[in-house]
Amino acid sequence: MRVQGVYPPIATPFDVQGRLDTAALQANIEKWNETGLNGYVVAGSNGESVLLEQDEVAEAVRVVRGAALAEQLVIAGTGCQSTAATIRLTRAAADAGADVALIMTPSFYSGEMSAAALRKHYEVVADASPIPVLIYNVSKFTHLVIAPAIVAQLAAHPNIIGIKDSDGNIAQVIDLLRLCPADFGVLIGNAPAFLSGLQVGAVGGILALANVAPRECVAIWNLARAGKLDEAREIHFRMIPVGRAVTTGYGVPGLKAALDALGFHGGAPRPPLQPLDAAARSAVRQILQEAGLLA
Repeated sequence: MRVQGVYPPIATPFDVQGRLDTAALQANIEKWNETGLNGYVVAGSNGESVLLEQDEVAEAVRVVRGAALAEQLVIAGTGCQSTAATIRLTRAAADAGADVALIMTPSFYSGEMSAAALRKHYEVVADASPIPVLIYNVSKFTHLVIAPAIVAQLAAHPNIIGIKDSDGNIAQVIDLLRLCPADFGVLIGNAPAFLSGLQVGAVGGILALANVAPRECVAIWNLARAGKLDEAREIHFRMIPVGRAVTTGYGVPGLKAALDALGFHGGAPRPPLQPLDAAARSAVRQILQEAGLLA
C-alpha cells in the first residue's frame, strides 16, 4: 500500500451532551467526498485524539469508513503512551474499517525515548498490527523528534510504510527522503511547508488546512505533480494565513469555528478546550474571506 495525496485530519463533532455526533460526522464526510480528497484521518491531533475514548475512536472510524468513497483510504490515529494500548487501539480501529494506522511517538517519558526504545515500540506495534503503520512525528505536542536515521531503520519493516512529519522543517524532510527507501512515503503535516515538501519529493500531505480548503490543497498537490509550480504557488501563498489560523493561531477551536463558518459541522471542542469567543470567530471568518473561501 502507498499512501499519497491529500488527507484532512478531520475534526470530531460532538453533540450538545458532549458525545460523539455520528450524524454530523457522516454529513461532513459526505460533503468532503465531493472535493477530490484521497481519504481521511480519524482521531488525529486536530480530531482531539487525546480527548477521545478508545471506543469513540473505533466508532468514528466505523462511521467514516461507511460514509467515505470506496477508493478513499481511512487512516486512524492509534498512538497511545504504552505499546500494549497502541496495539489494542490499532486492532480495534482495523476491525472498524481503518486501512492504515497513524502512530504518534510516545512521549510522556520523553527523556527515556532513546533510539532503541522508539525502534522497539514501532517494531512491536507493526508486528502486531493487522494494517500498515505510518509513523507520526509532531514535536509541537510531543516535544520529541524521532530522528530521520531512526525512521530509516524502521522503514525496513514491511508493515511500516511511511511517516507524517508535522514539524515543518524542510531539512528534516530532505533527510527522511534521502535516508529512507524510495517506496517509503513521506507526508507533510504542516500546511506552510506543504508545497516545499512536495517539491523535494514528499508524496502528499495530512493537513488541518484540508478540512477547510480541501479543493485548494488537492489543487496544490495536482499542480505540483504536473510541474505547474507558479499556479501551485499562487494557491499555496493564498492559503498560508488560513493554515496558520486553523493550527498555530487558534488551534482546534479555530478549526471548528472555521468549519462552522463554511457550512460543515464543527461545533464546540471537548473540555478542557474552550470554543472561540465572538471576536476570535469574527477574525477567523475574515481570514476565510480574504483567502476566497467564504463569500
